[in-house]
Amino acid sequence: MARITTTTIEAPGAWSSLWLTTLAFTTCFAVWTIFSIIGIQIKADLGLSETQFGLLVGAPILTGSLSRVLLGVWAEQFGGRRVNLVIAVLASAATFLLAQAQTYPQFLAAALGMGLAGGAFSVGVTYVSKFFGAGRQGMALGVFGAGNVGSAVTKFAAPFVMVAFGWQAVAQIWAAALLIVSLTVFLLTRDDPVTAARRKSGEKAPATWLQLSPLKSLRVWRFALYYFFVFGGFVALALWLPRYLTGAYGLDIKTAGMVAAAYSIPGSLFRIFGGWLSDRIGARKVMYLTFIISVICTFILSYPPTQYEVAGLNGPIRFSMALSLPAFIGLAFLLGFAMSLGKAAVYKHIPVYYPDHIGSVGGLVGMIGGLGGFVLPIAFGLLNDLTAIGSSCFMLLFLLVSIALLWMHLAVRRMEHAHNPQLAGLPAFPELDGLNDRAAR
Repeated sequence: MARITTTTIEAPGAWSSLWLTTLAFTTCFAVWTIFSIIGIQIKADLGLSETQFGLLVGAPILTGSLSRVLLGVWAEQFGGRRVNLVIAVLASAATFLLAQAQTYPQFLAAALGMGLAGGAFSVGVTYVSKFFGAGRQGMALGVFGAGNVGSAVTKFAAPFVMVAFGWQAVAQIWAAALLIVSLTVFLLTRDDPVTAARRKSGEKAPATWLQLSPLKSLRVWRFALYYFFVFGGFVALALWLPRYLTGAYGLDIKTAGMVAAAYSIPGSLFRIFGGWLSDRIGARKVMYLTFIISVICTFILSYPPTQYEVAGLNGPIRFSMALSLPAFIGLAFLLGFAMSLGKAAVYKHIPVYYPDHIGSVGGLVGMIGGLGGFVLPIAFGLLNDLTAIGSSCFMLLFLLVSIALLWMHLAVRRMEHAHNPQLAGLPAFPELDGLNDRAAR
């Protein structure tokens, strides 16, 4: 099958296709996360519990996630440009119909249809990556992934539209924008070089079962776990933060939306920097940086406001610990920055390890990451209902990123041992082994 080799820098039309596809994905992401704002009003109108609210905001994420593998394979077979247009039209129709919903089941049905907008990610990754060689794929996919900023667009604009015209107007305007942008991008872009060459030669697209064969590799599922945190955690917090801020700090919806954007914007735009950095120093180093920063941030954010009483010499000494709003914003910004680097680094791995299966592997990794965006908001709601601790969402994220960091480190050590047999006798954590020796003495 024809494809760009690793010596190719970029194909004709690469940059215009990249920027236009990024615009389309930004619009899709704005629609995909629309419940982060209008869901709060719907929750109040329907009298939903925290768990029901978590299910509603997660429903689009579920559809967008589960569809990513199949959509990625179809993008390989039929071309990402055409597949992207089809899913945008369907998602736009579901978003428009959302404004007509009256009952909770109707809202869930519309939300599931809107979720197709999230499937645009695996389609775009497959499409964009074929325009660029290996030396620039990290940066190109970082630019495309920055379309996550659509979440911040929704947080900035939707509260004002909702306050002025109602949440139904938000759904209708976002639906129209998705349709118009997607049609425009389709008309102004060209097919990717691989699809164009295959159609010119009459070569058949690879069979679906061949595209799915790499999914048996454990490495693919390890990449998926990384993305479950860096992307799934990002989406979950992008959806949950307005609700968290209104409860924890008493902010109104407009202020909460703008504060939440302090997390969403770096979590999106710095993905470009993450892709560039992955090209320069390697994706593995970037992943270490991502996980270490995230462990620190989630640990601090997970600590609930606490009252202490210490028995002093002259009587009890009482003091409290709680994050101020500025401190919370700073930590959220840093966490979003770290996640943005990780999102780019994960997808830098895929064209390198699986150049002929970007659609299926990228689709699976994106699916698992997207499922994080579905499962985690529900888990956040359940934890709130069970523990009544608002910061329990960050406790769960701390546990998740700690597991990911541990697995990555053990996998890296195993690979080092495989390539350097003389290291086989060393422990997985030599630093801890040294501490144990000193303790024994």
